[in-house]
Amino acid sequence: MPGARGRDRRPADRTGASAARRRRPPHFARDGHPPRGNPAARAAPPDPQRPRRFPGATSQEKATLHMRLLDKIEPLLLLAAVGLGVALSGLPWIAAPAARLVSVFLACMLFGLFWEAPLRDIGRGFRNVRFTLTSLAVNFIWTPFFAWILMGAFMGDSPYLALGLLLLLVTPCTDWYLVFTGISRGNVPLSTAILPVNLIAQVALLPVYILVYSGVRGEISALLLAKSAVLTLAVPFALAKGIKLALAGRGRPAAIMEGLFARRQFAWLWLAVAAMFASERIFAGGYLSVFARITLPVLVFFAATFLVARAASRAARLDFPDSVSLTFTALARNSPLALAFAQRAFPENREVLLPLVIGPLLELPILALLSQVILAMGARAASRAARTTADP
Repeated sequence: MPGARGRDRRPADRTGASAARRRRPPHFARDGHPPRGNPAARAAPPDPQRPRRFPGATSQEKATLHMRLLDKIEPLLLLAAVGLGVALSGLPWIAAPAARLVSVFLACMLFGLFWEAPLRDIGRGFRNVRFTLTSLAVNFIWTPFFAWILMGAFMGDSPYLALGLLLLLVTPCTDWYLVFTGISRGNVPLSTAILPVNLIAQVALLPVYILVYSGVRGEISALLLAKSAVLTLAVPFALAKGIKLALAGRGRPAAIMEGLFARRQFAWLWLAVAAMFASERIFAGGYLSVFARITLPVLVFFAATFLVARAASRAARLDFPDSVSLTFTALARNSPLALAFAQRAFPENREVLLPLVIGPLLELPILALLSQVILAMGARAASRAARTTADP
């Protein structure tokens, strides 16, 4: 055809074109031939020892897992919410409305969290039996026991502050751990499959952990905890899933609900934190001292759990991507969900809430650092494997 490019002037085998496209190596261009440009890049295929960034992930998963600017600055934004709340706490006409709005904002955040929880994939979470059993053991046996040890070692004289630390540590994350799993070249689909399992388990076990491990179990009743769990967690869960099912197939209303709640979870959390600190001057007064007290046990938790997760991965004989998924499933915590539960269950003991607000400020930088450690470990392992293969 006149004016066509060189590749179009080649005789085409129309009968085998689609099959050839399916068989072409991934480092070839769309036309089935090596890419133009750098001769070295044209001649050499990708390093087979280098793992793919998101193995097995769909294009939609890849798009959502790249760490956005907002994810990187969330700790700073939460600090800004604390600062705004403290600044407004001196205004008498702010405190009462702010105290009432905290529960509203947290309910909206949980509605968005439950809206996007992929319950249809819950069966996938049990297909990799070794991974699932190891993850459940680390998250729901090791973590509560170790959190109880940290409570006694660091906060034995402050039972409600210790309770806040317990709530922070026993709730596995249901969102941003996927980001760090992808950054560290873990198995993102496997991490996504275990998400609904972790979500349902922590909702069911949270009152049990308080009754078994906390130092205030004699001051609260199992009925109160069960009622708080139902009102704070079960009701938003049922509403989110019911409304989503009712709007299935109705594109615009469903998109509006998703945009308002599912995609704005951090915005609702930000508003809840700001309202929380604006509601009481005394609440803001102890923030810095609590920050100092909670930092060391949180650091100890992340260091010990990282080592436990790596050891459990070796014991279960998980490959590198699956071991990365287990590591971040065990490390990342779900402080927003625990915060909503604590706000309902302990409205008169605001000291419980402080560790849950401080937690993300420490957690996100630690997870970012550990993701780089895991990448370096993976690179060293790949280099050793390459040398072993090359040696006669």
